[in-house]
Amino acid sequence: MIQFSETEIAKQKKLTLTWGVTFLIVFPLLITLGLLMRMRQGGMSELESADFYSYMTLHGLGMAGVLFSMAFAALWYLNGTRYVRLNINLGYFLYGLTLLGVVGLTIGTLIGKFGAGWYMLYPLPFIGTTWPEWATGLSIISLIVLGVAWLIGCLHVVYALAKEFGGFANIMGWQYLGKKEVKRELPAMVLISTISLVPGIFSIITGAVMLILNLLQHMESTLSFDPLLLKNLIFFFGHTLVNITMYCAVAWLYALLPEFTKREWPVNKIVVYSWNSTFFFVMFAYFHHLYMDFVQPVGLHYAGQFASYLSSIPATAITMFGVIAQFYHSKTKWTIIPLLFLIGTAGWAVGGFAAVVDSTIALNQVLHNTLWVPAHFHTYMLLGVVLYILAFLYYLFSGKDNNKSDKLAATGFWTFVAGGFGFVLMFYLGGLNSIPRRFSHYEGINIEHTHQTGSSLAGTAVWFIAIVLLGLLMMYFSLFRRLSNGSSSTQEVAK
Repeated sequence: MIQFSETEIAKQKKLTLTWGVTFLIVFPLLITLGLLMRMRQGGMSELESADFYSYMTLHGLGMAGVLFSMAFAALWYLNGTRYVRLNINLGYFLYGLTLLGVVGLTIGTLIGKFGAGWYMLYPLPFIGTTWPEWATGLSIISLIVLGVAWLIGCLHVVYALAKEFGGFANIMGWQYLGKKEVKRELPAMVLISTISLVPGIFSIITGAVMLILNLLQHMESTLSFDPLLLKNLIFFFGHTLVNITMYCAVAWLYALLPEFTKREWPVNKIVVYSWNSTFFFVMFAYFHHLYMDFVQPVGLHYAGQFASYLSSIPATAITMFGVIAQFYHSKTKWTIIPLLFLIGTAGWAVGGFAAVVDSTIALNQVLHNTLWVPAHFHTYMLLGVVLYILAFLYYLFSGKDNNKSDKLAATGFWTFVAGGFGFVLMFYLGGLNSIPRRFSHYEGINIEHTHQTGSSLAGTAVWFIAIVLLGLLMMYFSLFRRLSNGSSSTQEVAK
């Protein structure tokens, strides 16, 4: 087993703090874009449609990218300070490459008004556009740069883990399925990191193929490709990336929660079977995004429904049961980190259940193009992934004193959670009332009930977003106070 020096750990922590502070800066800015969009839908502003869709594009791509990047950075830190040595110079290179991609995408959307949405459904980026060609090219290239950074990072971590633990089969946990005695225990975090990052590698490569085809058409307008093929590529990439972001976050739940409950959370056959099932089914669940495409083979629609069900049950069920077992009669001190983990798990469960509802063919026919879709992914991202990330940042910023009471953090947390659930509730009610998604406003809808309900729910959502931002602000003060105290303690020790 590798022994890490204090210097090595300090270097990795500095890198991760860089990622963490960047996340804390970018995240509320992207929330603000969502606020402006809901204000327009609620009739509270006169945002132009071109601006609305460019904001929607940056908000969607930006949130998916910043959450995955932070989730990956946390995996990098925890693996790189406990189980394997990861190249610190490569880590900074990946950070710089990611920052470059983000800057390019921001210019392409906010200045160039690129507004094709995160899905960029072909041939939308090239036909009937209102933005200049350079904005399309810059946005595509920026996304390719981000993909290259993520791909290199994932490959590096998986290779390092496989090398340390004796091969790919071992980090997948397959040694637990045989009759031989397991010689070296596999940490749950290593297993789930592998289950998360390997499908991520497949999805990023797929996304790169799709983006390169788009870039080729941007450079040579006479080219054309099969729209259904490109739609399959983009949804395999996007759906898988969003799912593994959640799984990356769950990996450090397994690693960090036992430090607060004082109970082990070991790998066993049930855990291995559950997560390996998820590894397989998550790569086919994206078919539920294409139910409306009648030219897609019918068998793939059924595969999408079954895979959506089967990918969500094993790992989710075993993790939920594990969290309950960790907390039950554990005498855990309910400070901010355990609270974030517990409510984050609840948010994952609620959003995941709503996603399974939408992935049911009969229900998808009614809910697919409504606000039910942003309802479920905002739930497990905002009230799942984000809460897990904040739990990790509190852990990182607190140093050794990570179990202290913090009234400001607790107040900010409950404010954030109240605002978050109120915000997503407006989406769910919109879906149940058949309010369409991706509309910049509802004034043009001739059905009075739809018009009034959509505007009213959007206007109410604005106030809940304000509550989310207020709670986030309080947690920010708490976080940076902890970081400042930790830095002061480190300097005193050095003296």
